[in-house]
Amino acid sequence: MTQAEPAVNDRDRITIESDKRSGQPCIRGLRISVYDTLGYMTAGILEAEILADFPDLEAEDVRAALTFAADFDHRLLIVPLS
Repeated sequence: MTQAEPAVNDRDRITIESDKRSGQPCIRGLRISVYDTLGYMTAGILEAEILADFPDLEAEDVRAALTFAADFDHRLLIVPLS
């Protein structure tokens, strides 16, 4: 049995700065946005390829982007139509 990896705290890895990428959530203050990272993954680019193309990224950064997106989705407020 393998031990589960610790949860990624995206608050430590995802930054929002008004002067970078127009305030989009970015990874560790870099100019690589969460949305760029997710876009690469949805296009079928593997994590290993993303990490090879962007040597400043770490595997934990990619997982933090996924966690950030999942948490964002959970925070959406859906108001039922009356």
